[in-house]
Amino acid sequence: MTRWILAAGVSALALVAGAAQAEISDGKVKIAVLNDMTGPYADPTGMGSVEAVRMAVEEMGGKVGGKPVEIIFADHQNKPDIGAALVTKWIDTEQVDVIVDVPTSSVALAVQDITKQKNRVFLISGGGAAQLTGAACSPTTAHWTYDTYALAQGMGTAGVKQLGDTWYFMTVDYAFGHALEKDVSEVLKANAGTVVGAVRHPLNTADFSSFLLQAQGSKAKVIALANAGADTANSIKQAQEFGIPQGGQTLASLLMFPTDIHSLGLPAAQGLVLMDGWNPERDDDSRAFAKAYTARTGRMPSMIQTGNYSAVRHYLKAIEATGSDEAKTVMAKMRETPVNDAFAKGGTLRADGRMVHDMYLMQVKSPAESKAPWDYTKVLSTIPGDKAYRPLDKGGCPLVK
Repeated sequence: MTRWILAAGVSALALVAGAAQAEISDGKVKIAVLNDMTGPYADPTGMGSVEAVRMAVEEMGGKVGGKPVEIIFADHQNKPDIGAALVTKWIDTEQVDVIVDVPTSSVALAVQDITKQKNRVFLISGGGAAQLTGAACSPTTAHWTYDTYALAQGMGTAGVKQLGDTWYFMTVDYAFGHALEKDVSEVLKANAGTVVGAVRHPLNTADFSSFLLQAQGSKAKVIALANAGADTANSIKQAQEFGIPQGGQTLASLLMFPTDIHSLGLPAAQGLVLMDGWNPERDDDSRAFAKAYTARTGRMPSMIQTGNYSAVRHYLKAIEATGSDEAKTVMAKMRETPVNDAFAKGGTLRADGRMVHDMYLMQVKSPAESKAPWDYTKVLSTIPGDKAYRPLDKGGCPLVK
């Protein structure tokens, strides 16, 4: 009898614990979008990412599990200390459930440490360093849109064949740029390419003249721009003013967004080759999202903004399915459910936090090829996710058994 009473008591406690866990804390789901609102990454992230998250929330009717969904946002100014302070405050005093976006990999790495310690979900779309799902991986992180390994696989392999076998890097001087240069260099060398040198520039550089002169003097066939956002657009504009493309050296943008092409204009950007994690012409779903987003904002979404929509949508559906916003419970459901939406088809979230999906090698169209506003790129090749992303057992993530 005593054993039966004890067993019944344990079972009752388990049921109570399960019921307590399977609920939405504080009676709402609070989403915090953290990114660059005013600096070099404001166009591909910024308030455009907030709008993409709003679209995902609206698609769910503004509620999940019968509870309201709230969105807040802030500018991390591309500084890890500011990003870390904001996230700590959000979690400790404002009951934020999930952090979203976070371009600038040094900030993303700092935020990942905090969300891991405090058991909050972290949906990375803007940050690109592959180490986020390597040794630094977290059980509550989903790295959604792209990473430096995937950019390197596409550009490095195709680049030697299509662009040239000697490369020189102009690299933004922080974690993202360093990782991108390293990853692309390794792929280039594996494909019989040669890296003849590199120069590093500060984030948000206005004057690239000294860096471009060094790249021009290298005589490399390809000058690879391991930067993003306004740095990419400015370096391309200034390279053209120096006559670098006219002199026979090819510019390769390792990460470029529709707003960069728009800023440059098709006559200046045509022919540039780039990697992208999203194809707006993939199917009816992708075209519908691109049309709806452009109608709301006046511009084509970047892969980062579309990735934020996708990640938040998948996250909210996992809460709906589990009845809980507890981080590990939600992450488990996100991993077991394929990603099928405007961003990805058949995407899968791995144990290391990497969301695996197709990547695209694209080329900027000529003015004659473009048939509509924001019709700027065409797909040269589709790289399947299992070929684009680092194998699960090669990243050094301690969560991988």
